[in-house]
Amino acid sequence: MDSTLTLLDPRSIERLVAGQPTQDGAGVKLVRLLTHELQRRLDPFLMLDRFATDRAEDYIAGFPDHPHRGFETVTVMVEGRMRHRDSAGHEGRVGPGGVQWMTAGRGLVHSEMPEQEDGRMDGFQLWLNLPAREKMREPWYRDIEADQVPEWRGEGVRARVVAGRTHGVGGAVERETTEPLIVDLELAPGARFEQALPAAHNAFVVVVHGSVELGGRKLEPGPMAILANRGDGVVVTGGTAGARLLLVAGRPLGEPIAQYGPFVMNSNREIFEAVEDFRAGRLA
Repeated sequence: MDSTLTLLDPRSIERLVAGQPTQDGAGVKLVRLLTHELQRRLDPFLMLDRFATDRAEDYIAGFPDHPHRGFETVTVMVEGRMRHRDSAGHEGRVGPGGVQWMTAGRGLVHSEMPEQEDGRMDGFQLWLNLPAREKMREPWYRDIEADQVPEWRGEGVRARVVAGRTHGVGGAVERETTEPLIVDLELAPGARFEQALPAAHNAFVVVVHGSVELGGRKLEPGPMAILANRGDGVVVTGGTAGARLLLVAGRPLGEPIAQYGPFVMNSNREIFEAVEDFRAGRLA
């Protein structure tokens, strides 16, 4: 989007989703904002977890070895440090402002473990679906340090472009089919950010801290705001204390979704095959 463009019909908030407190891995406490019931509505995104705590006992056990097949995981860290290892030989550490992008493809086993024994752990993990033709591709992994995430800066705006493109700046990762846009935004008080979006792209926003005005409503930390699929894009304005937020959008695949835990395919038959391949040690 050209930085001089003013959107004429920005999207409104369709609904707020409070999320479900839960535990995953070896007992890590988190809030699942994008649940199974929203997978169709927010296609191509399958899940969004927020983990944010000052209590080491809430995160210290981490996520020991577990399998994945058929989608991509994107971990965006706000605070804290996590180390990733997988059965394809990839390993890396992500710290504050960093991103881990893993394409599970035909399958691998990996772990995500905290690299701290105290302090705050805060971040998001987003699951992005793969189109049917790419679900059995070779696994791929990228560890993106904070200073490697491309940025666009405007008046009172810092936009860190994890994926997609904003104001002429291409993200660290781009995907041709799902066209994900993932922007980590910081807004000064009263600062305005605009992002053009195709009407068919599903989109949502989560505030990390502070508050924003979006579609005539005040949005604060906690819920996920699903944006209506009407309008030419999204406009957010920083509240009195400014804000940090995550803006996510993508092109829906419109394909069948079959999920069994960490496997996401297009049919039950493919799920059965994934389970058998895991049990037989055939994942990468």
